[in-house]
Amino acid sequence: MQAAFYERTGPARAVLQLGELPDPVPGPGEVRVRLRWSGVNPSDVKSRAGLRSAVMPFPRVVPHSDGMGEIDAIGPGVDTGRIGERVWVWNAAWGRANGTATQYVVLPQQMAVVLPPATGDEAGACLGIPAMTALHAVLARGGVAGQRVLVAGGAGAVGHYALQFCRLLGARQVLATVSSAEKAAIAHQAGADLAINYRTESVAQRVREATQGQGVDRIVEVDIAANAALDLELLRPGGTLMVYGSGKPGFELPFFPLIVNNVSLGFFIVYNLSQADRAHAESTLHGWLARGELNHAIAQRVPLAQIVSAHEAVEQATTPGNVVVEIP
Repeated sequence: MQAAFYERTGPARAVLQLGELPDPVPGPGEVRVRLRWSGVNPSDVKSRAGLRSAVMPFPRVVPHSDGMGEIDAIGPGVDTGRIGERVWVWNAAWGRANGTATQYVVLPQQMAVVLPPATGDEAGACLGIPAMTALHAVLARGGVAGQRVLVAGGAGAVGHYALQFCRLLGARQVLATVSSAEKAAIAHQAGADLAINYRTESVAQRVREATQGQGVDRIVEVDIAANAALDLELLRPGGTLMVYGSGKPGFELPFFPLIVNNVSLGFFIVYNLSQADRAHAESTLHGWLARGELNHAIAQRVPLAQIVSAHEAVEQATTPGNVVVEIP
């Protein structure tokens, strides 16, 4: 099978290779997916660059955790009716050597989820990390019904989904931070009542005005290291800060404002969702997908032969939305 892989960490142009690898064979409880699309996420490029650790977890890594394709083979114990299913996959490269930047991937059968007919192929490669991260951030701790919610980075891959989910789950008011007029338009289209350009406006002032000085009930935070102090200023007493990302390894939060305002802190990584949380999110997401209620922001479609440019596009973050790789 054709695959992209790396055998050492470093810059995409220096370490990513294309080549032939043996076709995998599913074992007990596993399915093999003939992939059509592979999603590229920031975590994929950070792992390849060695930003988390320069030590290779395996001698060779096929990157990317997200993907879409059809089940073409099954292992013992899997229902034969699954052959031919159109599916999206999650966690393919989390703690595993073989992700989705290849023609075939073998996974435990629960990691291949049926993709409703109303959802396009490319969108299936955007669900495992961007959509599920956004959905857990707004479903957890009682959900967002009736709440004022601020989504940091509302035009990003996760933020774009989070804005839509807030609307679908009954949020009272949905705000977003963005970095340009173009991204503000994207956030409004996704459901934001107000998109605040943090480069040209005072986020604190705009949020105070929009909430009549009360603050927001929940913040969906993409970069806690950059925004920790601001977030505490924006949250109402008893508010919830749901954090899924940080631009730096460490950050500080002052104790007294947290405790005196009864702030609830939620940190999570989508790879390690509990079985119950994942099942809840998958079920909720499936209903919207089946009814065609979601807009999927596909920024770039790149052939596997140009995987280096796909990684560089995600690293540079020049275009809002998801980058997906087409598998030949």
